[in-house]
Amino acid sequence: MSTALRRQATMLAVGLALAAIPRSGVHAALPALQGPQAVSDSAYGCLICHADKRRAFRMGVHSERGIRCHDCHGGDPRGFETATAHRGRFVGTPTKRGTVTMCSTCHADPNQMRQYGLAADQLAEFRTSRHGELLLGRGNDDAPTCTDCHDAHLILPPEDARSNVHPTNIPATCGACHQAAELMAEYDLPTDQLRRYRAGAHGIAVFEEQNYAAPTCIGCHGSHAALPPQVTEIAHVCGDCHVLLARSLYEGAHGPPALSGAFPGCLGCHSNHGTERVRDENVAESCLACHEAGSQMATLGQELEDRILHARSELDAAAVAINEMVGSGRDVADERFRLRAARSAFRQIAHVQHSLAVGELDDLGRQVRTETERIRATAEQWAEHRWERKLWLAPIWFLTLAGVALAWFKWRELGG
Repeated sequence: MSTALRRQATMLAVGLALAAIPRSGVHAALPALQGPQAVSDSAYGCLICHADKRRAFRMGVHSERGIRCHDCHGGDPRGFETATAHRGRFVGTPTKRGTVTMCSTCHADPNQMRQYGLAADQLAEFRTSRHGELLLGRGNDDAPTCTDCHDAHLILPPEDARSNVHPTNIPATCGACHQAAELMAEYDLPTDQLRRYRAGAHGIAVFEEQNYAAPTCIGCHGSHAALPPQVTEIAHVCGDCHVLLARSLYEGAHGPPALSGAFPGCLGCHSNHGTERVRDENVAESCLACHEAGSQMATLGQELEDRILHARSELDAAAVAINEMVGSGRDVADERFRLRAARSAFRQIAHVQHSLAVGELDDLGRQVRTETERIRATAEQWAEHRWERKLWLAPIWFLTLAGVALAWFKWRELGG
């Protein structure tokens, strides 16, 4: 038998073997290919050589929509030899720029994306991004393309925990490049963002509290746009989630310089990836990063800190008073309600302090003090009541003990 005939026989045998594979186990759970172009695996030539891609592709969303290998790569799937399968408009492994063009054929078409509820502006956003500028504008293949973030064949929706763009996976997806020291050194970029993010408030919310409403990298930088916020944009970006804080910032003395770019908005007091909270006892110190000690603004910062610490100390004292009443057996349902009201007012202080409005802080401080003083007054009255009960019990115990002693002496006299 000639070499050509042996090769054709081998191809046919592989095709028949693939067709004979039972659809059981994991493959039974995989979606069947749909659509007018669907044909059986045994008649689909791509799988003879690329069977390793079959399982990954069929687990993804493209397979569910009836998309096949030749829709992206071209060629003739009816061919069972390389020469015939790769004829015509064939694209093997596309370049990074070719991948963008290939994906945008569908994903930049509103008519195709509308039925799936997907945006069709990803290509336009990508062109405006730092990644798109490097890849499409300068031809720099260091920049990522679509498949660097979404995979090439196993494409899963963002809500799937296995997806590269699931909230818990996005930091690692971005970190694949942004933690590469050698690569980032060429662009003078740091590589500690992921470490700082995980340790910060946003990272703790995502990874430890499973709060997927908290922002990941794309929450602040955008996904396809992928640009760091400019100085004048920082407060707007943070304000998407922290609405009340942003409103207070704009209403205060920091608002105009933040809008003009003279002040970096939220980053004036907080870091970007670490997003640490300024501790109450460090408010005045944080002001000194921009304002000289003894200046009017530094003095204002100290006044804010004093009011915040005073309100917090009153909350702490009220909590101690409630615990003491609980330990002595008193019902404290009303007092707990008052404490919740006081804490609610205290949380508003965190919003108002961004406006630097001392008067509003004083009003909230009075609300805290009103509730906490009532709690402490109740605790004092309860303590006095307990002491009075103890005083009343003293003569009773004295008479009881005296009676016991008298009975004992009497018993002894009787010769007991």
